[in-house]
Amino acid sequence: MRQPLRFPWPDLDVDDVSAPVIAVRVDVIGTKDEVPDHRHRKGQLVFALGGAVTCRVPTGLWMVPPHCAVWIPGGMQHSNLATENARLFFVYIEPEVVDLPDRCCTLSISPLLREVIVELANQIANDEARVELLASVLLRELPRMPVQQLHLPLSPEPRLKKIAAALAKNPSDRRTLAEWADRVALSESSLARLVVRETGLSFGRWRQQLHLIVALRELTSGASVQQVSADLGYDSVAAFITMFKKALGKPPGKYLSGIFPEYKN
Repeated sequence: MRQPLRFPWPDLDVDDVSAPVIAVRVDVIGTKDEVPDHRHRKGQLVFALGGAVTCRVPTGLWMVPPHCAVWIPGGMQHSNLATENARLFFVYIEPEVVDLPDRCCTLSISPLLREVIVELANQIANDEARVELLASVLLRELPRMPVQQLHLPLSPEPRLKKIAAALAKNPSDRRTLAEWADRVALSESSLARLVVRETGLSFGRWRQQLHLIVALRELTSGASVQQVSADLGYDSVAAFITMFKKALGKPPGKYLSGIFPEYKN
């Protein structure tokens, strides 16, 4: 059962704090946890030191594997779903103090910036000089972090929302485009055009992107390549690895060890 994430400061409204940067550590104990839909004035960086978190915004689903972070601009509605035993850091940043996009994006986080985030979350309130120093380093380094293509475009279009919800619930669903078109009362060609217009991707590429997000989430939670391949409905492990390598340039183990040095599977 999913439980709401518990913060160490349940009564604090981050938007009421004038500090340019606020960092807090959030540990998920045992079960999967989530933060329901909400928004705040400050921008938010969701950083995963261990485990993974999936962030949903109105226009997409964003994956945060270990040692990466997702940037959520201020004022944007979003929800966060963390894997079991995840180690997360939420960093809240005042608008206009950092040069980051006005859209969501997944960023690789360097070892230096990772340690800065951890130290910021560990600081006590009376060490203001150190907090200011760490915050200035974070604000300077963050715009330099490379962007990772780990998101699934979503659409408010009712028929696509229906398909996306069904695939998210059962990623192994292998119905063809024609079968989905029949389910939402469209012709196959009309559905194909609708998916491209609303997401910028073909139906096959869109579903593959969902598989990548699910695969990364599960692999970083400790699932084996064999288990993930089966859960996603692939006929063989080799077929899954081929898909993964074609999309991300490396097989699962090498890709994850590149962004997560401690990864072993």
